[in-house]
Amino acid sequence: MKLLLTGLNHRTAPVEVRERLAFDEKTLPQALDQLKQRPGVLEGMILSTCNRVEVAVTADEQADPEAAVEGFLSDSRSVQRDWVTPHLYRYGGPEAVRHLFRVASSLDSMIVGEPQILGQLKSAYSVAKECGAISGDLDLVVTKAFNVAKRVRSETDIGESAVSVSYAAVELAREIFGSLKGQSVLVVGAGKMAESAARHLKRAGVSEILVTNRTRERAETLAAEVNGRVIDYEFFHDALPQVDILIASSGASHHIVTWEEMRAAIGKRRNRPMFLIDIAVPRNIEPSVNELDNVFLYDIDDLAKVVDSNVRGRV
Repeated sequence: MKLLLTGLNHRTAPVEVRERLAFDEKTLPQALDQLKQRPGVLEGMILSTCNRVEVAVTADEQADPEAAVEGFLSDSRSVQRDWVTPHLYRYGGPEAVRHLFRVASSLDSMIVGEPQILGQLKSAYSVAKECGAISGDLDLVVTKAFNVAKRVRSETDIGESAVSVSYAAVELAREIFGSLKGQSVLVVGAGKMAESAARHLKRAGVSEILVTNRTRERAETLAAEVNGRVIDYEFFHDALPQVDILIASSGASHHIVTWEEMRAAIGKRRNRPMFLIDIAVPRNIEPSVNELDNVFLYDIDDLAKVVDSNVRGRV
């Protein structure tokens, strides 16, 4: 039996590559089924987050798991194999186990000590388990990784000073404005990252938090928690001229804010500056909006600079 982990992350690939390889939760079962059908693949698990896409498999001794996984990524994501392979890392056997342990313990994260990755790994494991894609040696390795992560968090101070991606997004907004008091913010999305960002915004003293989400009920729950106001998802573009900051963190697989929409919004603002922070992967905001005057767009990779600054400030 061969164990192989193939992936890319924020250190090996920019966001424009990561978003092309990303898997959404709805299509993950289908993708796992396609992975299991690759020659020689016995088990498989796919971890897809804003900062990494990793595929772990076990395979027959006679199989070529590296070719199987790279072919799967190329076909399932509709990308040329030679386009993606320069960004990939590959770990086999003990090195794959070590890497999984590091990922689960957040030692390989953009923000060392952040707690979200363990939950994301557990979710990826649960989906693979439900689909019957994981049941043997890979199952044992991943469950052991959970135990290692628990020990790391309980027996060290790794999480004591950790900052999250959403915290970094709010810190970036604070750096831009100096103070967030009196600013109006629109949060697009109501998942864990958006929820965390909204909490940080409330603590930062923004004057108004607008929340929108495709599922209105989730938007209402988040808005109630932060004393915000819900905007209908179908009409949230109408609210763009009213806000100073947009934080986008929806699970959409396409751009939900386009260049044309932002051009119209900034015109109605009489060219008052607007700051957009896109922490979604795939990205929610069309990158070309950054070419518009008085529109300033930052994506998940830009936040790495904020994180580095926070880390240096704690040393």
